[in-house]
Amino acid sequence: MYLKVALVQLNASDDPAANLPKTEALIRQAATEGAELVLTPEVTNIVSASRTVQNACLALEDEDATLARLRAVAAETRVWLSIGSLALKSGDADGRFVNRQFLIAPEGMVAARYDKIHMFDVELDGKEIYRESKGYRPGDRAVTAQTPWGTLGLTICYDMRFPALYRALGEAGAQVLTVPSAFTVPTGRAHWEVLLRARAIETGCFVLAAAQWGTHTASRGRVRETYGHSIAIDPWGRVLADAGEGVGVTQVTLDLDQVAETRRKIPSLANARQFSLPED
Repeated sequence: MYLKVALVQLNASDDPAANLPKTEALIRQAATEGAELVLTPEVTNIVSASRTVQNACLALEDEDATLARLRAVAAETRVWLSIGSLALKSGDADGRFVNRQFLIAPEGMVAARYDKIHMFDVELDGKEIYRESKGYRPGDRAVTAQTPWGTLGLTICYDMRFPALYRALGEAGAQVLTVPSAFTVPTGRAHWEVLLRARAIETGCFVLAAAQWGTHTASRGRVRETYGHSIAIDPWGRVLADAGEGVGVTQVTLDLDQVAETRRKIPSLANARQFSLPED
């Protein structure tokens, strides 16, 4: 079985209203070019390091204009749409947001939701310090979704550094893993491709990672730069497509029979064994 997918690479600003028509145009382009599954990056609606800006711009899921419009676009174009994630208000008393991926069916209905589990709390150097958990509430549940072509496993960006999540998704039947991202440039150069290839190899899954790219316009707060290089990888770990730099659409066709064939050759999911941890 073959599946034609499109990776949409964006350069979102901190203005969701300005980002939406650009995102919609690229999704429509992907659909016109024949994509059956279209994927957008993490934080499709807004890239911002300012809580003030986020509080002013973001909405609850039921009130979010980007989600409502992209659901309508999926229905109009009759594609499956993976909205890599939207930053949304949670309604929690502490004021934290959620980083939530949506899988939209061709009828425009939400087929699955996934809240990013692993928060990007790192210190790359004195200038690049991230404390995602201060602004976002982490999820606590792995998610798979059924499609006409098989099972998708949903993850987001920093999740890729936690292989146990991907093994769990593979053991739950996932054949395709989504990893929408807004990856930093230093870590992207060092780790982006090798981590994603590892996740594909160890699970025997296709990996689809749509990414943000470039310098992101900010009205307030720190200006972010992201790595780009939206990528598709097959279950053997081969790179099928790499979008490089720039905004645009990258099309690739997946031969989904490769999942079973790869797992037959190297049945690492089936061969896993329980073991005891080292003693103190």
